[in-house]
Amino acid sequence: MPLSFQVLGRPGRDNALFVKIDTGQAQTRFLFDCGDGCPHQVGPSELREVDHLCFSHLHMDHISGFDLFFRANFDRTAKPNRIWVPHGSGAVIHHRFRGFLWNLVDEKQAGEWLVHEIAPDTVHTRAYFAREGFLTAHARPDAPRRTRTVIAGDGYTVEAVLLDHGTPSVGYVVREEARVNVDTEALQARGFQPGPWLKRLRGPAAAPGELIAVNGAEHPLGALQADLLLTTPGDSVAYLTDFRMTPTTADVLAERLRGVTTVVCESQYGAADAQLADRVMHSTATEVAAMAARAGIGRLILFHFSDRYAADARRGILADARAIFPNTDLPDDW
Repeated sequence: MPLSFQVLGRPGRDNALFVKIDTGQAQTRFLFDCGDGCPHQVGPSELREVDHLCFSHLHMDHISGFDLFFRANFDRTAKPNRIWVPHGSGAVIHHRFRGFLWNLVDEKQAGEWLVHEIAPDTVHTRAYFAREGFLTAHARPDAPRRTRTVIAGDGYTVEAVLLDHGTPSVGYVVREEARVNVDTEALQARGFQPGPWLKRLRGPAAAPGELIAVNGAEHPLGALQADLLLTTPGDSVAYLTDFRMTPTTADVLAERLRGVTTVVCESQYGAADAQLADRVMHSTATEVAAMAARAGIGRLILFHFSDRYAADARRGILADARAIFPNTDLPDDW
């Protein structure tokens, strides 16, 4: 499966989300938040391969597991470490880097960390190096945000949604690009033999009048692409946590999440505790379910419950959400 994910942590404890995209030619790994114990569930080898660590925000229950991640990767040589945080939060990450003694590093020490602060209109980036003991924040040019996308990679994009938790919080939407495959039955029906020409067939859309040589004869490329290619929409997963579901926020999310395959979303409180949710800037499961129904998503997974709810209460909260959006679940083995 090209896009796969795993909800980390346990009910009433710190949670996170691990996402992997496998295009067949490359693998990209994301860790969304880094709560206590969550990196352990990813496993050492996968943890050392994480390409992007994306924080919703930096409250304690979302960053308490960072030391393990940092220890595994502080001197990584294969690729830089990339961290994404809400605007104004980069200094917290710098303090975490500097929370250790670095007297044995020298100019040959490997390890580069890029910290990206996601603001409404720009992305601010600072670089830190293990060889310097992470002492200096090296400014990189700001990247204007002209689109919702903050990360674009091999076969995927990641969009950022700015939310409000009394402090900036970021929701993320990972979208796999549509998969284009050759219809082998149609190929056989036309009597075409596979060959290097298939690479161009699956490439960019044909230019007007463009021809392609197939088994010694030329054919209109556009017509062959229409007849021989099958396009399958890519999967998508959204990660939303620690925000207040105001009417305005619900409107924004209903539009931004339209058609997303799976939404993993906080359900910190049940409907009976809506006043408490409002006071501490969280959302209730029924509010989340109503938003999911408006957005027309495929599946809703509730997580990040308050520890005030035991298993029976969580099942009741799930039932309330399903009454609004039937395709609602809890993470596997919860």
